[in-house]
Amino acid sequence: MQSTLRVTARVLPGSRIEVSSPELTEGEDVEVIVQPAVARKPRTHVIDIIESLPRGPRSAPTWDEVERNLQEERNSWER
Repeated sequence: MQSTLRVTARVLPGSRIEVSSPELTEGEDVEVIVQPAVARKPRTHVIDIIESLPRGPRSAPTWDEVERNLQEERNSWER
């Protein structure tokens, strides 16, 4: 049994499609499924997405201050 053969074809005049491949055997029955090609968007890296975001105010100017704010929040849970 032959594996699936994926072929891209152009629609010819008269709305015809011609498929030829050396993997096909003359006289063999095949199933043809036609699906319009979808243009794929290039993948975007997550860093590019983050860098594209508008600059905004930070929660704290330094990492030490961020840590201090988080610790204060944790301490408030225990009260």
